[in-house]
Amino acid sequence: MKILIHGKNIELTGALKEYTESKITKATHHYKDIVKEADIHLSIEKNPRVSFQSAEVTIFANGIIIRAEEKSDNLYSSIDLVSNKLCRKLRKYKERTINSNYKETIQFKNASLDDTSNIAAETTDFLKEGLKGSLPEPSIKNKYFEMEPISISEARKQLDFIDHDFYFFRNKKNNELQVIYKRNHGGYGLIQSKKLNEHK
Repeated sequence: MKILIHGKNIELTGALKEYTESKITKATHHYKDIVKEADIHLSIEKNPRVSFQSAEVTIFANGIIIRAEEKSDNLYSSIDLVSNKLCRKLRKYKERTINSNYKETIQFKNASLDDTSNIAAETTDFLKEGLKGSLPEPSIKNKYFEMEPISISEARKQLDFIDHDFYFFRNKKNNELQVIYKRNHGGYGLIQSKKLNEHK
């Protein structure tokens, strides 16, 4: 597994790097067959009114992104907490993958292709609801990811493994960039671009 460690407002000493790497390696040990890369960001908040030290880890595993972040008043504690959270998320992902593969096998044996198409159509209709935009925060952090086209159903599953309320993805049905998000009152919403000639 490739491990990248970055620091903000902090000196990345050899001891800190070694501790971080050992904790993340231990957290991912049982999942090394699927984990390809770990991107780790350690930071200290310099605002005197806000005292916390954070550890953020993004795992790239078999085409899916798993993210965990923890903050505390001690960086080593934050690393411990984020490692534990990461381990839980990886376990959840593996269990879900096993269950999903089992269910797909059963459905293939017992359901027709038309039934499967109906399920996909219902899921798509469920996600296409009212959309609302929001302005970004004044401070913008850039992140770059490879975006292999995936289905809406796969994007919804991906959303469960990151500490955000939304997930930005490329829809393999039409190759468009879209955002799936968790609605406040339950369910999901899908943000997609509107064609200029629509509804004219």
